[in-house]
Amino acid sequence: MALLTVQGLTRRFQGLVAVDSVDFAVQAGTVHGLIGPNGAGKTTLFNLVSGVLAPSAGSVRLGDQPLDGLAPYRRTALGLARTFQNIRIFSEMTVLENVMTGLHTRLSSTWGILLRGPGFRAEERQAKAKARDLLAFVGLSEAANARAGDLPYGDQRRLEIARALACEPRLVLLDEPAAGMNPAETHALLGLLRRLRDERGLTLLLVEHDMPLVMSLCDRLTVLNFGRRIADGTPAEVRAHPAVIEAYLGTGSHEVSVSRGAVS
Repeated sequence: MALLTVQGLTRRFQGLVAVDSVDFAVQAGTVHGLIGPNGAGKTTLFNLVSGVLAPSAGSVRLGDQPLDGLAPYRRTALGLARTFQNIRIFSEMTVLENVMTGLHTRLSSTWGILLRGPGFRAEERQAKAKARDLLAFVGLSEAANARAGDLPYGDQRRLEIARALACEPRLVLLDEPAAGMNPAETHALLGLLRRLRDERGLTLLLVEHDMPLVMSLCDRLTVLNFGRRIADGTPAEVRAHPAVIEAYLGTGSHEVSVSRGAVS
């Protein structure tokens, strides 16, 4: 069953068509990769799905719920969370406090927060307990009281994921989660993303340039080039697709170079 359905999604910037009539569906409980050369329109498409940008045409649905016209925070409340290519954490806050900011859409009592009554205090205790559970899941328990800006780069990436999980999402959009990571950090990230799918039953849609990670993790891939979808299928199908070979290697190439299962 499709959890995310994108139909005819288009975004124009004056004379430039950055995303051009793109269709694809993300099945519940899977990891779906969105790949393509630089400038293919991947991050623009992410911005359209998450509500950062409004489409020029087309529609997006989360399950049976149309997302068209909804602000990002309303999409979050419906179960869509996102991380960004450039890390966005509150550097001066603690690691625990950063995760707790992701819980705001699930807190019930605005007046309780303002008056700091018994209801607020009980909810705050529950939020802290949940935030600690999420930190344990991503392997950051010991850093809970550390300043977030002091974390190593790979740990900051995991902190972003923990904060996204605090929103209780059904679908998590990950924009280049392995960007800037060393091989050890990438390997740890791969294990974490698999656990999100296999242990938590989450659906993941990721943009990523690390092809070994993509090919070993993703259940299905959609490939963009110049804003248009050129292929959609399993990693094996995509790796052998003539349009993908041409996009990555140029016209006239007849085979794709495979390194650790990667298109390169």
